[in-house]
Amino acid sequence: MKIFVTGHKGYIGTHLIGLLKEAGHSVTACDINLFEESQIAEVNTPDLELIKDIRDITIDDLKGHDCVMHLAGISNDPMGDLNPQITYSINKDASINLAKLSKESGVKKFLFSSSCSIYGKGVNNDLNENAPVNPLTPYAISKIEVEKVLAEMADENFCAVFLRNSTAYGYSPMLRIDLVVNNLLSCAISKGDIRIMSDGEPWRPLIHCKDIARAFVALADAPEEKIRAKAINIGSNEENYQVKDVADNVQKLIPAAKIVFTGEVGNDPRDYRVNFDLLYSILPNFKLEYSLQSGMEELYEQLQKIHFSEKDFDGERFIRLKLLRKHLDKISIEN
Repeated sequence: MKIFVTGHKGYIGTHLIGLLKEAGHSVTACDINLFEESQIAEVNTPDLELIKDIRDITIDDLKGHDCVMHLAGISNDPMGDLNPQITYSINKDASINLAKLSKESGVKKFLFSSSCSIYGKGVNNDLNENAPVNPLTPYAISKIEVEKVLAEMADENFCAVFLRNSTAYGYSPMLRIDLVVNNLLSCAISKGDIRIMSDGEPWRPLIHCKDIARAFVALADAPEEKIRAKAINIGSNEENYQVKDVADNVQKLIPAAKIVFTGEVGNDPRDYRVNFDLLYSILPNFKLEYSLQSGMEELYEQLQKIHFSEKDFDGERFIRLKLLRKHLDKISIEN
């Protein structure tokens, strides 16, 4: 299969390129390379690489491809809040335009990287794909808006599917520590304590970044009639955790680190426990490669290898929001 990937130089994308190449696919990839400073190891390379803004992708770039895997975008809630106008321009408008160009160019499958964050303040403790969405941020709103348009576009010639990813964590050559698991673990390593800014009560579904990439690869091969115009939660029922549970797991790895509730953000309004039964009904042979424990152990080992320090924790290199502020001129609304 010939596959076009956006965001291949990101936290998840670098895993995805490697997995696609291992599976024998031909890969074209596009990324603006905004976070190149975060690289800590060799990254997987596509067959053809385009260093350009996704808003500049053309029909000619897409022609001849069987599938588009769209990961690029402003990548989490705090970053989306920094400049909502840019978030909507890139995450919503550019995603919809990319889908239209893909369909026009003859692409048959379009896999969109959505997010479980669209559930916001969950209405129950077992949120499946039919649960009401409750977006609390521009990032989450943009994901829902794209899903709506893609559902309308989907037909027998254009199979659009929306991967509602759990909260990512774990090791990637394009490291980031601004995710709950990575943040708590890197804080313990660099500062000697585990700082929880909320009250620790909110639920999050968690998934290793490589397992998200594995789900993309698996769904690309899934029968179209099973996935067309569907939202699919990506994760595992066993991998729902409260933030305080994550802290406890960090402490098991680093017993000397003390758990500290800073109370900076009070009660985090984002609170969602998610059901993943649909994923495994579509892909009965799919299993996560990582549990929270094994993923954290791997990340702990990798952070030690690079001698992760307090300077790294407080700096900008591994925090997407700080890098985004630094390079905001590269993704201006005028583009």
